[in-house]
Amino acid sequence: MVDESSVSNIPLLQTKAGPRDKDLWVQRLKEEYQSLIKYVQNNKAADNDWFRLESNKQGTRWFGKCWYIHNFLKYEFDIEFDIPVTYPVTAPEIALPELDGKTAKMYRGGKICLTDHFKPLWARNVPKFGIAHAMALGLGPWLAVEIPDLADKGIIEHKDNSNKK
Repeated sequence: MVDESSVSNIPLLQTKAGPRDKDLWVQRLKEEYQSLIKYVQNNKAADNDWFRLESNKQGTRWFGKCWYIHNFLKYEFDIEFDIPVTYPVTAPEIALPELDGKTAKMYRGGKICLTDHFKPLWARNVPKFGIAHAMALGLGPWLAVEIPDLADKGIIEHKDNSNKK
């Protein structure tokens, strides 16, 4: 899902602003959308399309779908996160609510665990990293590790298999 070249092609952000910063937040949000659009375009060009995101009007609540292909089956999940008030110093906590409680690498509410690997990287790259980077370096690798494990252990089932019971 993620390789070095795809990450290096995600535009870096410049504006250090969060939701409380009014006009600066509008500028940051523009940069976020430009970065996300470029990342999605690059993924589609590489036949590696794996998520859809949209936000509320203020850009503070994000939601959509992400998916992972394992053994030729597409596992699809709802995704949601809020932009922290201390953003971009604090990374968003990405949640896959329907997987809540199914893996130890998750917090209450279905928030994926990014503490050990992603958050130190984020901290070293403030304000350059944004939502696209959180997807590429946070959620993408998490899905690549956890979804095959959960599927192979029978903890999650492909939607076509669950209808056969």
